[in-house]
Amino acid sequence: MTARITQQQLESYLWGAATLLRGTIDAGDYKQFIFPLLFYKRLCDVFDEETQTALKESGGDADFAAYPENHRFQVPPEAHWREVRQAAKNVGQTLHVAMRAIETANPDKLYGIFGDAQWTNKDRLSDAMLRDLVEHFSTLELTLANLPEDELGQGYEYLIKKFADDSGHTAAEFYTNRTVVHLMTEMLEPQPGESIYDPTCGSGGMLLSCIAHLRRQGKEWRNVRLCGQERNLMTSSIARMNCFLHGIEDFQIIRGDTLSEPKFIQGDRLMRFDVVLANPPYSIKQWDRDAFASDPWGRNLYGTPPQGRADYAFWQHIQCSLKPKSGRCAILFPHGVLFRQEEAEMRLKLIEHDILETVLGLGPNLFYNSPMEACVVICRTAKPKARKGRVLFINAVNEATRERAQSFLTDDHIEGIVAAYRTFKEIPGFTRVATLNEIRQHHGNLSIPLYVAPTKSEVREDAAKYGEPELERVLAAWFESSHEVRRALDAILRMTPSRTGASR
Repeated sequence: MTARITQQQLESYLWGAATLLRGTIDAGDYKQFIFPLLFYKRLCDVFDEETQTALKESGGDADFAAYPENHRFQVPPEAHWREVRQAAKNVGQTLHVAMRAIETANPDKLYGIFGDAQWTNKDRLSDAMLRDLVEHFSTLELTLANLPEDELGQGYEYLIKKFADDSGHTAAEFYTNRTVVHLMTEMLEPQPGESIYDPTCGSGGMLLSCIAHLRRQGKEWRNVRLCGQERNLMTSSIARMNCFLHGIEDFQIIRGDTLSEPKFIQGDRLMRFDVVLANPPYSIKQWDRDAFASDPWGRNLYGTPPQGRADYAFWQHIQCSLKPKSGRCAILFPHGVLFRQEEAEMRLKLIEHDILETVLGLGPNLFYNSPMEACVVICRTAKPKARKGRVLFINAVNEATRERAQSFLTDDHIEGIVAAYRTFKEIPGFTRVATLNEIRQHHGNLSIPLYVAPTKSEVREDAAKYGEPELERVLAAWFESSHEVRRALDAILRMTPSRTGASR
């Protein structure tokens, strides 16, 4: 029996595979080759492990050991890892054929899971390089005994983060800061038996965070139903592999564009869920606004967002995806959704609907590879009586720790924010409960500083830093300039015929 694989060994093994591609493959493309190879190797090693268990149970009956019932997934003999390992030339073609054979042998679970990587492109992947990769992966046995699912899952998450670090701006496609995801999960408190949905699921981190939350609490997690939609083919494949490698069976991740073609449908409306977690792509410009204006699923509850910003399209989609009694969501957005003038009318309607429960402001650098400040909005379809007509504002801009170029939340930060959310009471300089009437007086502007005033000590610190006269002068100049901009915009809008009337 081989020894248990430590987390350090696993991380070294996984990143070692990626470094073999350096210089030939762009860092942003590592994932489309490394993840499928890891998953393929794991499938074959676990299949062999299951075979050995069945042989022991049957006293060496090979026919019994081959029964499909003894295996979680089927691996045809000609598609086994050891066969690929024998290939001296056309290694990419051999890999491609083997992966497709495994998908075909497991159509209900694994169809299309290995993605669309160009294994046969010898200009990018020479036979020698692929042989080196296969031999590298062959150095460890990825059996359940050597590497339980939760530990392999952690290694997989490590690799996702490493690829995000290495690939620059493309990271946001499939990676959301995990400490923020943890915070959002803690605030929504998913329960056993609930349905959980992410309409822009990336590599599945938010869905898996809900399972991890239940596991940590020792609660039943196997009866939780996970659903996700992801536009990018390779990223949706990574999310599916991620679920399987974490030992999760009851999930459905479907490829497709959520705004133009939502896949989770029930009859003539969107499927509804208990919990929705999401980090939609920020202010996408390439989306079909005209189609959304006459959306067949009725997602334009409050109107049609401007072409340059689809944020409120995702927000309305999520609201239509919530169950009427138990539905709750946490959405990670840039701060602009709280105050941008072009979405003011929709924001006012959303506020009047009284589903907005909490507006949480987070600090800069929590969006991956972006200095932008983030916020989390929490909505609930059936707010508790004590929270009706009220919204909790939390100013957690300073609740973050920074290492190198990336910020993250510590456990203490998360505990403090979650405690403030649960108590739903005012904490000077940190939280404030505002009535809908007060928000109306601010014309629906949800900018957190309008509601959570700094404490006197914070004001004194700023005064000491800038000098009181200087601070007053800067603030006065800022307010005056903002009024000037508003007056100029109002003048322009009065002169320009409305282009949005048709969609209202």
